[in-house]
Amino acid sequence: MRLLVTAGLVAALALGGTTAALGAEAHGASVSNTAAPRVTGEARFGSVLVADPGTWEPSDATYTYQWLRDGTQISGADGRRYRPAQRDIGHDLAVVVTASAAGFTDGVATSDAARVAQGVLEPDKRPTIGGERRFGHTLVARPGTWSSKPARVSYQWLRNGEPVKGAHSRRYPLGLADFGEQMSVQVTATKQGYHSARSTSATTERIGHRVPVRHVVRYHVETRGRITADLAVFKQQAQETFDDPRGWRGSGVELRRVARGGGITLVLSEASQVPSFSSGCSAQWSCRVGRFVIINQTRWRNASPMWNQVGRSLRDYRHMVVNHETGHWLGWGHRSCPGRGSPAPVMQQQSKGLEGCRANPWPTAAERRVPRFG
Repeated sequence: MRLLVTAGLVAALALGGTTAALGAEAHGASVSNTAAPRVTGEARFGSVLVADPGTWEPSDATYTYQWLRDGTQISGADGRRYRPAQRDIGHDLAVVVTASAAGFTDGVATSDAARVAQGVLEPDKRPTIGGERRFGHTLVARPGTWSSKPARVSYQWLRNGEPVKGAHSRRYPLGLADFGEQMSVQVTATKQGYHSARSTSATTERIGHRVPVRHVVRYHVETRGRITADLAVFKQQAQETFDDPRGWRGSGVELRRVARGGGITLVLSEASQVPSFSSGCSAQWSCRVGRFVIINQTRWRNASPMWNQVGRSLRDYRHMVVNHETGHWLGWGHRSCPGRGSPAPVMQQQSKGLEGCRANPWPTAAERRVPRFG
């Protein structure tokens, strides 16, 4: 070949056509691809693909691009960079590179194809939780931020890492089941063209009482008369009533059992012995006299006929009677039903009747303000 080119040049020079001969000689050569073009980047919706033109001879070639979807040209997609559209999802993308150099025929090469997947929503900042971590308060989820703004976010509240059934709102009112437990929220982000993605907030500290402790009242337990009920159960269940976030602890009063002394003496009394505390007490009911909060053993074991008639549990009656008599020590007198169908105030004489209210073993919102002690 070298000999032929040289001979041609000599002939051309002899004829005085140097420039024409050089152009004619180069016209038959094309730009040569020595390493194939490639598509770089993640082939998914929301990402950007970049054409690597490969390598060519001569090395000073310039390039133009044309993107293909399933082998067909994409109108207007003639830059080195291409952002896959929703219509590209599930299809194969490739790029055609045309290399040009002065004095050479253009060279053309096509990359391997890459199938486009759905995009991925990545959490930039995980969700957070606002609101008081206290029983009776409401938590509010903040969805965090994502690599692409979601079209929709949904929520699932978790208690100790387990889903809370039906808890799918941004706001979550803390109930009894949440007391003493740890809460978090899982956010699911969705957007057309993207796989849905989830991100979970940090776990809260354990959910506390409605309000901090404002007063500590110590009490001890005594008996009066012949006791047939289990005294250990009485002590345990009375303390459970005092510790329950629905009870007087929700007013900021912590009732703490001690071996002796304190401001209250909680008495489990044989029914016949209840009037011994005061002529105003009856062998049929429980009573409060001075520092003595007296629980009638018959009522403790059997509740009252009215309570049983409305189908409430014995355990709820025990909550109610301990709360009611302790409420007297805290300064409350008897209260009446505020309206038919309403929860009865715990200071209503529910053992005797409901006056159209619903049986209720716990202080109502109106009773959470403790007027005085003793």
